[in-house]
Amino acid sequence: MNRRTPIDLALRAAVAATLAVSGYIHAQLYVTGYHFIHIVGVLFLLQAAASFALAALLLLGAPALMRFAAAGAAAGALAGFAASRTVGVFGFTERGLEPSPQSLISILAETATLLLLTPALVHRLRRGRD
Repeated sequence: MNRRTPIDLALRAAVAATLAVSGYIHAQLYVTGYHFIHIVGVLFLLQAAASFALAALLLLGAPALMRFAAAGAAAGALAGFAASRTVGVFGFTERGLEPSPQSLISILAETATLLLLTPALVHRLRRGRD
């Protein structure tokens, strides 16, 4: 994302927005009760901080490597969500799309982040092999 084309700027803004939404949801859940959950609470705070920081860096023109970090943050949040509904995360489990509506909004934001980043990441990986 080092180019400054209108499409690149729009992509940066869109990815920053989806990351910020994910960060906001995780921060809100942390403040409204998840901070009491052993280890998981801290992970929610870290996810929020990472999402906000990556969103800001992308808007400020961070190097292309930040796209991989943004994808990792989104994928990590989705993996944590899936784990919390199956095997649990440090003994913490939840069911379905609870808490609602935060779970669904978070899933949509993180999926959108990955969908927005996939073409650029695939292109970068292919270019690296050539």
